[in-house]
Amino acid sequence: MQLKVTLTKVFIVCFLLLQSNLLAQRNFDDDQIESMKARVSEIVIENKKLSQVMVDKIFSFSELGFHENESSNYLTGILEKNGFKIERGLSGIPTAWIAKWSKGNGPVIALGSDVDCIPKASQYPGVAYHKPIVEGAPGHGEGHNAGIPLNITAALAVQQVMKENDLEGTLILWPGIAEELVASKAWFVRDGLFKGIDACIFTHVSSNMGVSWGASSGTGLISVEFTFEGDAAHAAGAPWRGKSAADATELMNIGWNYKREHLDPLKRSHSIISDGGDQPNVVPSKSSIWYYFRDITYEGIMEMFETSKDIAKGAALMTGTKMSYKILGTAWPRHFNKSIAETMHKNIEVVGLPDWSEKDQILAKAVQKELGNKSLDGLANELRPLGLPVERPVSGGSDDIGDVSWTIPTVTLRFPSNIPGLPGHHWSNAIAMATPIAHKGVTAGAQVE
Repeated sequence: MQLKVTLTKVFIVCFLLLQSNLLAQRNFDDDQIESMKARVSEIVIENKKLSQVMVDKIFSFSELGFHENESSNYLTGILEKNGFKIERGLSGIPTAWIAKWSKGNGPVIALGSDVDCIPKASQYPGVAYHKPIVEGAPGHGEGHNAGIPLNITAALAVQQVMKENDLEGTLILWPGIAEELVASKAWFVRDGLFKGIDACIFTHVSSNMGVSWGASSGTGLISVEFTFEGDAAHAAGAPWRGKSAADATELMNIGWNYKREHLDPLKRSHSIISDGGDQPNVVPSKSSIWYYFRDITYEGIMEMFETSKDIAKGAALMTGTKMSYKILGTAWPRHFNKSIAETMHKNIEVVGLPDWSEKDQILAKAVQKELGNKSLDGLANELRPLGLPVERPVSGGSDDIGDVSWTIPTVTLRFPSNIPGLPGHHWSNAIAMATPIAHKGVTAGAQVE
């Protein structure tokens, strides 16, 4: 990618906006400020090899939520070598951490992204068909291996410019641990992790570059596991002496599926049986079913949750079992900051999309063809417009960055490190994530950030 010397970085803009009085006293003129912005961009380009190595390293670890041990050790090691102080074990989560570097007073800006991967999504990068590295193993089928490397690239560039120009402020980096389980950010908010932070820039992989403000498409959710406990018995010798917890799980699932027919189309729910018993000749004494309940409003989410509890109670009554439940994760619907989003979109327009090579496009089109996509257009060549508040609610996925967005001014930068038209949470979404497609998207995203 060619360097755009007129680049405006949101990160620098946050510092300049929040330090306007300080800068005025020190008489920084427009040319000096533009020079600092250009310098940040130059450093990002100079560090593109580091970005590539970080992206590929995290891809190779491919760790599930709450197991991001190697990923966290590697990333915090890089930050420590660059003067960041690390606090580990946040909110009682062993793999959670926060990295902080301060230089005097000034604005406090946080950069966040996720780092966990998807079950059974192992995939050789750059191979345009299903070829697991390890059959049945986890893999980065959501592309979470790219976000923290992007943030580190941007932070190290800003850190260097702050030192060179005696700018004051604090840089904070943090990972969204177990995002696929929506199981950390709400607890970070609860425990005050974001107190004293002026703004948060979050990053997430995409197939294009974009940012939005206001109410976002998608949903919030609650993740809850219902457990039934009965009595074991020999399934052939004395089944009448047993009380099947698995029967209760099945009955709850049947009851909820009948209810789903009558849910508003904006609501979503899905489940797995996380414990269906031990073996067929033993009446299951314990069984569990795990649900995600999603809606576009908090009230709608909680309405589904209350209904599900009633259905679970009914299943327990029908089977003579005991019912309990445990909340495993939660996420509020997202709402993003207008001022940061508008400034960031100007950066996006300056940076543009990466210069995709012919080989990049061949790989992208081959993957699209392999999946049977109707469109074989390859990688994105046109930027998205600035995302505006949705006029009509649109259902879909959830992200617990929503909890942060209601706490401090927040935006999510979506950066172009993947192939358009893929199903998501799938082995095919891992194909590009340790190739030049991912590397170029991370460098472009770091310039924008």
